[in-house]
Amino acid sequence: MTEFIQLLISGLATGSIYALAAIGFTLLWQASQTINFAQGEFVMLPAFFVLAGMHFLGLGFGPAILLALVASLLILGLTFKRVIIDPLLPHGVLPVVIATIALGILMKESVKQFYSAEAQPFPALFSERTITVLGAVVSVQDIAVLLISLSAVGLLQFFLTGTKTGRCMQATAQNPAVAEILGVNVKRMILYTFLINAALALLASVLISPIYLAKFNNGETLGLIAFIAAIVGGFNQIRGAIAGGLLIGVIDNLAAAYVSAQYRSAIPLILLIIIILIRPQGLLGKAEGRTV
Repeated sequence: MTEFIQLLISGLATGSIYALAAIGFTLLWQASQTINFAQGEFVMLPAFFVLAGMHFLGLGFGPAILLALVASLLILGLTFKRVIIDPLLPHGVLPVVIATIALGILMKESVKQFYSAEAQPFPALFSERTITVLGAVVSVQDIAVLLISLSAVGLLQFFLTGTKTGRCMQATAQNPAVAEILGVNVKRMILYTFLINAALALLASVLISPIYLAKFNNGETLGLIAFIAAIVGGFNQIRGAIAGGLLIGVIDNLAAAYVSAQYRSAIPLILLIIIILIRPQGLLGKAEGRTV
């Protein structure tokens, strides 16, 4: 039982990071019908912004994170929207998909060439000591990652439902034409969505890098799992992305311990196939009609 609790908490911690990345998929899809296949690299890159600030500019860890936040908002938020999404989106989803795949490759290879192909140690945010929970020994880091991720999601939900700007963003996601008629600045709301995605990517990067190190290819697996989590939970619901990320994190841990560690990478794909066959809209998603 104690081993199960350890695996459960560790899986929830990892799954909460998947959820942060998956929420980015959902937000961009709701706001602008954009699928960002460079989302994994969006989570990978801010860690190297932090390391560059520390190693090349001599900044402390805290100021380096602030620098990385500004860089992420400008590059992964504003520039990404203005340079790639805005020109391509009027031509349909496919050009955007191709462009984001190419962008992901460019980001990955750029980090590899200009920083390092070797895994880089990343400063630990939390103590490495352990505590006892229900008789199981769990790390403080897992607990802290889970609490911070869930707090960030809670703040996002409060912002979207409890503030005027958040409600305007939701109105834009539901029906941009009607929202514009009602006086909502639709373009600004969509920009806010891209900026929030960039901030969530930074948070996920800072949380996951001390565990898995900062590597140029971290985004490959992370982006795929986050995409699967968004589909499993429901691509058009933020709560679905959260549920999908947590579910995959837990199932992945349990399968590696009780089934086979060799096939753990196949678990998210198997789960995806099962969900698509049983409930195509995802666990918490809503079926969307389409005019033919």
